[in-house]
Parts: sequence; C-alpha cells; structure tokens
Amino acid sequence: MDERQLRNVIEAALLAAGHPLSLDKLMGIVAAVGEVPERAVVRKAVEALAEEYEGRGIEVKEVASGYRVQVKRSMTDLLQPLWEERAPRYTRALLETLALVAYRQPITRAEIEEVRGVSVSTNIVRTLMERGWIRVVGYREVPGRPSMLGTTREFLDYFGLSKLEDLPPLSAIRDDDPEAGPQSDLVDALRALDTHDEDPPNHGATDDGPDEDDPLRNPPAQEA
Repeated sequence: MDERQLRNVIEAALLAAGHPLSLDKLMGIVAAVGEVPERAVVRKAVEALAEEYEGRGIEVKEVASGYRVQVKRSMTDLLQPLWEERAPRYTRALLETLALVAYRQPITRAEIEEVRGVSVSTNIVRTLMERGWIRVVGYREVPGRPSMLGTTREFLDYFGLSKLEDLPPLSAIRDDDPEAGPQSDLVDALRALDTHDEDPPNHGATDDGPDEDDPLRNPPAQEA
C-alpha cells in the first residue's frame, strides 16, 4: 500500500467512524486491508492528512481518545442553518461546577460549594456523570469520606482536548486573553466564578432544589 492509498484508508476510517480513532485502531484497520503497518508510518500518514486539510473547512483533530475529522471552529456559525437541533445549552451553575472539577481535580462536592457559595444540586452532578464528563476518582480520607471528582476522557474529547494541560491557563482566563482557547463555555464559567469568589458562602441556597438519593452524600463503606 503506497502513501496515497494509506491516507485514503485513514481518511475514510475517520469520516466513517463518527468518533475518535486511536493510532492502534487505525493500524488495525489498515492491517485488515493490507500488510501490517509500522506505527510511525501510520502516524506520518495522519500528519500528512492534517497538512492536506490546511486551508480547508475541516481538520484532523487529535483529542484524548485519538484522531477525528471535524468542522473547523471558524466554520460553525456559517453552517448553523444545517443543524436543525440546537446544541444543548447548559446552565451557568452546571458549567461552573464542571470548570471547578476540571481545574481543581480531585475536588469534593463540599469544596465546590465552598467556592461557589451555594449547595451543588444532585441533578447537576448526575447530569455531568450521565454525560460522561466527570467521575468519582476516590474518597477523601476525612470524616464521612466524601467522594472526590475528576474529569474523564469523554470530557477531553467533547472540548477538543488531548490532555488536561491543553486547558487554557487560569492566568489567561483572568486576563481576558482572546487566545485562551476554544473551551469558551468553561472560560466564561470561570470568569463568572471570579466575580463572586469573594462573596460569603450561602450554604442555605441551592441551584435547583433539594437533593434526594445522592450517591455522593452516601459513599460506600470502606472495605476492611
């Protein structure tokens, strides 16, 4: 298989998959239609495909789970009429909670509430877990053993990140740096947090009602 054919197979696989493909997965797909390729050869073909897309409306993007072909961010406003269903809009409370988990993980629910100044609704935590954006990564060794939350690979994929270090630095966010990055929802949420970081906590307030059947409030007992 020559270089052109290899790029064609990789391009077709990325377009057909509908989700990111790891380098190992791409190697397996190529091996199924020809000889087993070297890892470096497949990586070079992906990089060549990315260069081929420069100056076009689509791009090869590396995220946490691998590579995907996506519409460039500069094109999204122009293509909005093609999308009949609007992307879900999340509340500021949810985005602030997610931003705190992303930047201060591992973090407990009580620590999130201390920063935000209001109780964190179970519905918010449940929504973030159902989206696959956060997960329980452990338990703080203090009385009650509260759950510690962290982000997931799905979170990185959704926000176009390959690793947590790709998040815009807090200094850029606080300085209103226009190049802070594509994660605008998280950036806006953190800016909003800065405006009330100095307010006294109001632990009697909640985001959307009382919590019921909250697994984070009742972590499993520690095994002997």
